[in-house]
Amino acid sequence: MEKDMKYPNYKTVRQFSEAYPAFSQGSLRDLIFFADINGLSNFNAIRRVGAKILINEDNFFKWVDTNPRTKGGLNV
Repeated sequence: MEKDMKYPNYKTVRQFSEAYPAFSQGSLRDLIFFADINGLSNFNAIRRVGAKILINEDNFFKWVDTNPRTKGGLNV
């Protein structure tokens, strides 16, 4: 394995919500449930390891920055 390999910064739903209080656990779970519809799955922001759900912080915020609803656009 390469020494300089950078691993994604994953957090559980609880850890993510605690680190970023603007996102409650309930709102995150809703976003995750509808990830195929809202485009979150296209950004590889969610990983499932068994029953555990992990959120890739970098990819999640890339999705936030490009999500039409967060930019005042219409979600068509």
